[in-house]
Amino acid sequence: MSRFSFPFPGRGRQAIVFLYACLVSSAGFAFDFDDAAAEAKRLASASYKKPEKNISKALENLNYDQYRDIRFRPDHNYWKDRKLPFELAFFHQGRTFDSRVKISEIVGGRVQEIAFDPDLFDYGANRLEAKDLESAGFAGFRVHYPLNTAQYKDEVVVFLGASYFRAVGKGQVYGLSARGIAVDTALNSGEEFPRFVQFWLERPEPGAKQLTIYGLLDSPRITGAYRFILKPGADTAMDVKAQLYLRENIAKIGIAPLTSMYLFGENQRSATEDYRPEVHDSDGLSIHSGTGEWIWRPLVNPKRLLVTSFSMTNPLGFGLMQRDRAFPNFEDLEARYEARPSAWVEPIGKWGPGRVELIQIPTPDETNDNIVAFWVPNALPAPGQPFDLEYRLLWQKQAERRPPLAWVSQTRRGHGYVTKQDDSIALSVDFEGPVLKKLPVDVKAEAVISTDANAKILETNTYKNAATGGWRMVVRLKRLDEKKPVELRAFLREGNNPLSETWSYILPPT
Repeated sequence: MSRFSFPFPGRGRQAIVFLYACLVSSAGFAFDFDDAAAEAKRLASASYKKPEKNISKALENLNYDQYRDIRFRPDHNYWKDRKLPFELAFFHQGRTFDSRVKISEIVGGRVQEIAFDPDLFDYGANRLEAKDLESAGFAGFRVHYPLNTAQYKDEVVVFLGASYFRAVGKGQVYGLSARGIAVDTALNSGEEFPRFVQFWLERPEPGAKQLTIYGLLDSPRITGAYRFILKPGADTAMDVKAQLYLRENIAKIGIAPLTSMYLFGENQRSATEDYRPEVHDSDGLSIHSGTGEWIWRPLVNPKRLLVTSFSMTNPLGFGLMQRDRAFPNFEDLEARYEARPSAWVEPIGKWGPGRVELIQIPTPDETNDNIVAFWVPNALPAPGQPFDLEYRLLWQKQAERRPPLAWVSQTRRGHGYVTKQDDSIALSVDFEGPVLKKLPVDVKAEAVISTDANAKILETNTYKNAATGGWRMVVRLKRLDEKKPVELRAFLREGNNPLSETWSYILPPT
């Protein structure tokens, strides 16, 4: 319970809060995406105003554990008393969340702001005075829905911090995140982090299976209006529609950015003693190119910043995936990495020419998200002109997007051996899929492999994998310059017929 009191406790207080919300509601108009887009355009036409830092020193000085001890009271979930399928809970301002996020409800097409009230929160062991909370507000929100059982409403999506959000499907736990937009990520000029400054949520009907959320994004050089249609399920889907406006020219924007963590795994052992075989939210980048080719790039934790990209026109999809689903490969009862979702981006309409960019950042531990992937368009509109885009974002585990023939199930790296250990590198790549299981016993899958000029292929072999029903490719190579990366590509074929996706691997410089 909170450590202070107000003159109107309990339900009476809630009634007054609701009345206040009605009084401060907008002038009364039917709100839709066009209204959010008009606001984004208006913001872009004016100079950027830095968000007001409105929290007290007591809230700003909370440490990580103290801030986490402030919890929204579940008996106060928004829409709970209306017995709707969706409910809302809110995050309190504090620590680095020092600017208020305005959150409103759309009822019958009309907007009313959801008023902040300290009585909605349990402050745990924190000793905060009423004066510490006088100017506080919401930092973000989460949505609850009966995802795994009809008797309990699980968290299904969270919007908190800058333009970050993350979601889960049935049987999943939170892992990687998505963002509204990425600006100048991994450039020497420094990254800009736009933030959602306002949200509008449509009150759902009884029995509704989806929830519509509008967001307004702002930063020094870009604004944007967003519509998210949330559809919880075995693989939770979010249909995203956005209209962006540049205040000034930007070197690089990342569309549909995904942010994840890779510390170590099959192809990169832990640098220190760890009881866990693998630690990662995602183990690879999957791309379905506009030509129909499927590409798989295993992730690494490099020793220095590593930026690579795949140029193409009109991509059919891309995502940061967690293909490894076996608990013994992680052995972490708390983190449950095997249950963390893959996130797949599916463009709606043609995105034109550009590139899927993968950024891999060194990290010493699992607390830092060090993997970023997004689409970079070749051309951007002039400042003040609208940039429209749509895509579907899928949070997957049970039915992940994969190539129809065969795919890479694991990549393992080690020293090459002939008669003794030498300085060559051996890579063992397992492929699995229906086409390989149906391959006649007298037919051998052939590996087609290529590399850049910084490596020499010494040996390549393929073997039937009796344990999985798939095939294993083993390649031994020698790196020519240790200070430069090596990039390899390979796939399986039978005669002139491709059997698998393309394995695209990069050995970072040592």
